[in-house]
Amino acid sequence: MRLKLGLIFTLAVCTSSLLGCTIASKQTSIEISCDDFAKHPHVNNEIQVAVGSTITVTLCSNPTTGFQWMEAQISDQTVLEETSHEFIPPSEADGPPPPGSAGKDVWTFKALKKGTGTISVEYSRPWEGGEKGERTFRLDVTVK
Repeated sequence: MRLKLGLIFTLAVCTSSLLGCTIASKQTSIEISCDDFAKHPHVNNEIQVAVGSTITVTLCSNPTTGFQWMEAQISDQTVLEETSHEFIPPSEADGPPPPGSAGKDVWTFKALKKGTGTISVEYSRPWEGGEKGERTFRLDVTVK
């Protein structure tokens, strides 16, 4: 009997731990590397997330080329909200990176309510006559 109770208790703890992880990990991460963009410069993705979820988008970026990711466009700001955007330079874990190494642009978005919205960003040289839309990223989001 004690063995059965012990197994039931262990199963209950494991189940509640898993449920807790599922509820707590309301985070979706998408990362597109420079190699991915070299193969496919125009990336379209779609995801489904729960209300209150966080979406992190990480895209290869190299401002030393004059290109930069333009401001993120959100089709419905009542459904999705940008909460942060930052550039992360190349890692110096193994010493200084070679000149011209790529870093990453990282955006964080929050799913505010049920509905659909699209996040889109464009990698361009911002000056007049500069190349526009060399790379694009589009994410269609369904919030449930």
